[in-house]
Amino acid sequence: MTCPAGYITKEEIAPAVQQMESWGFKVVLGQTVGARDFTFGGTDQERLQDLQQMLNDTSIKAIMCARGGYGAVRIIDQLDFSTFKISPKWIIGFSDITILHCHLNSNYKFATIHSKMCNSFPSDWNTAEPIQIDTIKSIEKALKGEELMRYEAPFQVNNRLGTAEGELIGGNLRCIENLSGTASAIETDGKILFVEDVGEYLYSIDRMFFNLKRSGKLNKLKGLIVGGFRVKKDEDNSEGFGQTLEQIVLDKVREFNFPVCFDFPVGHQRANFALKCGVKHQLIVDENGTKLQELA
Repeated sequence: MTCPAGYITKEEIAPAVQQMESWGFKVVLGQTVGARDFTFGGTDQERLQDLQQMLNDTSIKAIMCARGGYGAVRIIDQLDFSTFKISPKWIIGFSDITILHCHLNSNYKFATIHSKMCNSFPSDWNTAEPIQIDTIKSIEKALKGEELMRYEAPFQVNNRLGTAEGELIGGNLRCIENLSGTASAIETDGKILFVEDVGEYLYSIDRMFFNLKRSGKLNKLKGLIVGGFRVKKDEDNSEGFGQTLEQIVLDKVREFNFPVCFDFPVGHQRANFALKCGVKHQLIVDENGTKLQELA
C-alpha cells in the first residue's frame, strides 16, 4: 500500500490491512503511509520513490493506492516502468489514480483495477451496509481472479440500447480531460469507456464531454458507461445550466450509434465496484437494464 496522491494515517488504513490479510494476502506498507506534505502523502520525491520501489519489487504482486485526491500527475513522468514491464502487477485505485490507469493502458497495455481504496474500507465489518461489503468483496474477487467479473444496473430511461464488446477503460472524467494531449492521454478506439466524477458544475461536465468529442475520443468508441456524477450546485447562476447530465451526454454522442448507459455503480459513491481496465468486456444495454460482463 502506498500514497501516490493524498495522505492517509496508519490508523485510517488499519481496516483495509486487516481485511486484505483476512483474504490471505501479506500486506506491505509503503513509507508514504502516515507521511504528509500538506495535502499529499509525502513530498513528490517521497511519493515517487515509494511507488517506484513497489513497482521494482518483484515479490509484490499488487499495489493498492491508499487514497485519491491529487498528486499522481506530479510524479507520473519520473516513474520508470522497465521492471514493471517484465514483472507486471495489479495497480489498484480510482479518482486521481485514473492517471495511472490511463498511462499504463495507453503506453504499456497492462490491465489495472479501478476500485475503492483503503479509506473506503469499513472499520466494523459487522455494521457495514450491504453495498459497502459487496463493493469491497469485489476487490478480492478481482485480485483472486477465480471467476469472471459481472455487474448489472437497473434500466434508466435515458439509456441508449445496444450491445458492444471491447477493452474496458476509463475513470475520473476530470483526470481524463487533464491528460488530453499528454503522453498519458486515454486511448478509446475500439474500447468501452466508463466515466465518473464528483463536485463538478454541469457546465464543467459539459466542457469535459466536449473535450472527449473534440479530441476524437468518441469517434471509434464501442460503448459508453456513465457512472456516478455528484453535481455541484452553481449558486452564482440562479438560472442554472439548462441541461441535465443525461442531456449533456446524449447531446455529445448524438452522431454516434454505440450503446450508452447511466447510473452504473462506479464512482465517488458507496456503489463503486471493482472494474478491470484493459480487459475485454461485453456491454449489454436493453429494456431490462445494463449488464457488464468480463470476457475470458
